[in-house]
Amino acid sequence: MRGLARRAFAEWLGTTFLLAAVVGSGIMAQKLAGGNVALALLCNTIATGAILVVLILTFASLSGAHFNPAVTLAFALRGETPWTDAAIYIAAQITGAIIGVWIAHLMFGLPVLQLSLTERTGAGQWLAEAVATFGLLLTILGVASRTPAAVPYAVGLYITSAYWFTASTSFANPAVTIARSLSDTFAGIAPQGVPAFIAAQIIGAIVAIPLARWFWGTSSVTHSPAPLAS
Repeated sequence: MRGLARRAFAEWLGTTFLLAAVVGSGIMAQKLAGGNVALALLCNTIATGAILVVLILTFASLSGAHFNPAVTLAFALRGETPWTDAAIYIAAQITGAIIGVWIAHLMFGLPVLQLSLTERTGAGQWLAEAVATFGLLLTILGVASRTPAAVPYAVGLYITSAYWFTASTSFANPAVTIARSLSDTFAGIAPQGVPAFIAAQIIGAIVAIPLARWFWGTSSVTHSPAPLAS
């Protein structure tokens, strides 16, 4: 139980830092970009991709550095993470994500409790979330099966790219989606858009599992080093 508590706390802390980086860099980018949305998104992208690499390198040896309920669900479905551990991980990820958003608000002198007004909806956005999460899981499972030490860099680069090639800017993470609905800032999503985003993310993750098994077989890593996303 002590080992599980340590792993769960690593998931909580890592996801907290991830959301503080995603939301905080979005606030900073919007302040400094002078109304240039493309520049603000680029700054937000670089910060997110960079922190992912750092967080995975830091916490992978403790918890596997999932930081993402879709990733944890995928490993549970593959039989590589026990379902009890998975439930605790997911709870830690969601609460950590919310705390990370609140910390970002406090750092920038904003009201802690907010709801986003940014509408992100429509078939294109939902497809983008399914594609983004599908690609993230393939990246994690494929790289982990052959060169696990490269997973942090592969995930950071994938999310950096997916910010730009997906219509949704690649949330690809249910915990991130929930937490970003609680921030009326650059990275926000209106709460009514959250259920469809999460459904698309889970579909993308589930579709990736049999394809990854066909490509690379089963992994021998119990708590595979895999995260987040943005």
